[in-house]
Amino acid sequence: MAVQTNGSSDSFIRIPEIKFTKLFINGEFVDSISGKTFETIDPRTGEVIARVAEGDNEDIDLAVKAARHAFDHGPWPRLSGSERRRIMMKFADLIDENTEELAALDTLDAGKLLGWGKTMDIPLSAELLRYYAGAADKIHGETLKMSRELQGYTLREPVGVVGHITPWNFPSNVFFMKVSPALAAGCTMVVKPAEQTPLSALYNAYLAKQAGIPDGVINVVTGFGPTAGAAICSHMDIDQVSFTGSTEVGRLVMQAAATSNLKAVSLELGGKSPLIIFDDADVETAADLALLGVLYNKGEVCAAGSRVFVQEGIYDEIVKKLAEKAKTWTVGDPFDPTIRQGPQVSKAQFEKILAYIEHGKIEGATLLTGGKSCCEKGYYIEPTVFTNVTDNMVIAREEIFGPVMSLMKFKTVDEVIKRANDTKYGLAAGIVTNNLNVANTVSRSIRAGIIWINCYFGLDKDCPFGGYKMSGFGRDLGMEALDKYLHVKAVVTPLYNSPWI
Repeated sequence: MAVQTNGSSDSFIRIPEIKFTKLFINGEFVDSISGKTFETIDPRTGEVIARVAEGDNEDIDLAVKAARHAFDHGPWPRLSGSERRRIMMKFADLIDENTEELAALDTLDAGKLLGWGKTMDIPLSAELLRYYAGAADKIHGETLKMSRELQGYTLREPVGVVGHITPWNFPSNVFFMKVSPALAAGCTMVVKPAEQTPLSALYNAYLAKQAGIPDGVINVVTGFGPTAGAAICSHMDIDQVSFTGSTEVGRLVMQAAATSNLKAVSLELGGKSPLIIFDDADVETAADLALLGVLYNKGEVCAAGSRVFVQEGIYDEIVKKLAEKAKTWTVGDPFDPTIRQGPQVSKAQFEKILAYIEHGKIEGATLLTGGKSCCEKGYYIEPTVFTNVTDNMVIAREEIFGPVMSLMKFKTVDEVIKRANDTKYGLAAGIVTNNLNVANTVSRSIRAGIIWINCYFGLDKDCPFGGYKMSGFGRDLGMEALDKYLHVKAVVTPLYNSPWI
């Protein structure tokens, strides 16, 4: 494992100017009503980046009123689909024009690799806007063939005001995964970004206004989950909540929605996804996929392949190859283009991951590589691989959300299917094999929302993403994401002179 320290290599760092730290409500940046602020922290150093307005119940109420007025009386839901498309396309162009700054904000705020942000996260965010912009003028109902003397058709109408609560691991991507289809549908919204990573959401709100999205359509309230987030979930004038985050918080979102106005909820929650490597797999390729599956974005991915099952025939080879490759995985400042893994997002997450690593040692798993913090300062953790892990160990059952792999051996197809499904989660799974029958059998048997065969993180704007079991329900991405922001209304009239009663 190669380490880049935070010392003499600062020539590559391009720290962005922090332009927006206030709440964005009804098209304006405003202080919180209380005047309170909170610190957003640079995970590379543990130092303060900026102080950001701390929204609370009153601020959420103000934002919801703006969104409700924009929905009930404003132009956005009443524009033609082609006009919404035109404005969304301009918004996407502005994202492209500001790629460097947006990527740098996510690097500074979340510890994400700047290179990945510039080539993937921010360009993909713009593409999400364009994808759903293309759907905005293709939202159609159906003509119904009724069994009685009636004429019937359906309309698809925007659900109303949506509350989006977004996570800290992909601040820009998830912002647009939620905002883009809601905009295309004609909804208005209040966005509560994670308190760890508020900066890019506020910048995106600014760009939305520059693109011509009317005031009140997109409101961004920064703050904390137990206050601002809870206020969104319980607000009587929000029609739907879309949440991405932990399973524990997802429960609270559902409870608040149920005890308020019974608003619709979609949840994309945690995971403990299996990557299953069969004997016929190429060892080099399989090892690369296994490392990518758990180290990409420093393991802060809900669909991370953190449980790696390897068939006994190549288990020892895989162990050897993983040990070799993990040592070459460079950890250090995410602004450095040579680095492959930056810091964990926060001190709390850093300490949580290290505690799980200690659990693994105490329970008897063998530490193959890594297992410690690294770098002079900041929240950096070595790529960590455990072998001799059993299914009942904490590191094999609980979501760690960090660069920690649990490696396990199996014998048969039936055995690994049973073990892979022995989890409360069901978000994703990976299969590495050249046997089509095995791939088909296992992919149909694993209870998860997406299965990747001979790849991992094969995500695309066309492909729906979401979970089974305690990984949540509802889908982001694809046309399925658009559906959750639309109501279906049936309209029925009797045919001329027909007895309709």
